[in-house]
Amino acid sequence: MKRSLKRLFFLILIIFGIQMNATAINSENIILLELPYGVVEIELMPDVAPNHVTRIKELVRQGFYDGIVFHRVIPGFMAQTGDPTGTGTGGSGQNLKAEFSKTPHVRGIVSMARAMDPNSADSQFFIVFEDAPHLNGQYTTFGKVTKGMEYVDQIKKGAPGSGIVTNPDKIVSMKIAADVNKSK
Repeated sequence: MKRSLKRLFFLILIIFGIQMNATAINSENIILLELPYGVVEIELMPDVAPNHVTRIKELVRQGFYDGIVFHRVIPGFMAQTGDPTGTGTGGSGQNLKAEFSKTPHVRGIVSMARAMDPNSADSQFFIVFEDAPHLNGQYTTFGKVTKGMEYVDQIKKGAPGSGIVTNPDKIVSMKIAADVNKSK
């Protein structure tokens, strides 16, 4: 009996260790998006959009998104942010080549905003409130909300049609989970 309990104990330790290691590895690809309502976890998808994930992480680490508003929020569709001017016309100044995929635009998907040119994505992104299949294959998906979608749902909505928001909500901060874990 003692031997069986020891084996079970070691098995549990091994499984727990594997899970902890996976969490440590994955925390490099988790963004913590702090909103006025709570923290949203976004799992990045480097296997789907490696160049976009790399650029988003660079911007997050620079503090680029901290204090930026959700300038366009359309109920039942999406919330858009990432423009330092707050007008929908600005960015970081570095366009990215499109990395379109078969990842569907379903509730909680995080995708790059762009102009008419498919290779014009920069720093602006949006989070989808509801499934939006008409966007599939036309915008680079790079992440998905894994926790805190209820906080995304609370983002102040914009005017019908345009989605332009008066007194918009701001991103409190965006951090890479691995960086937060290192500072603890």
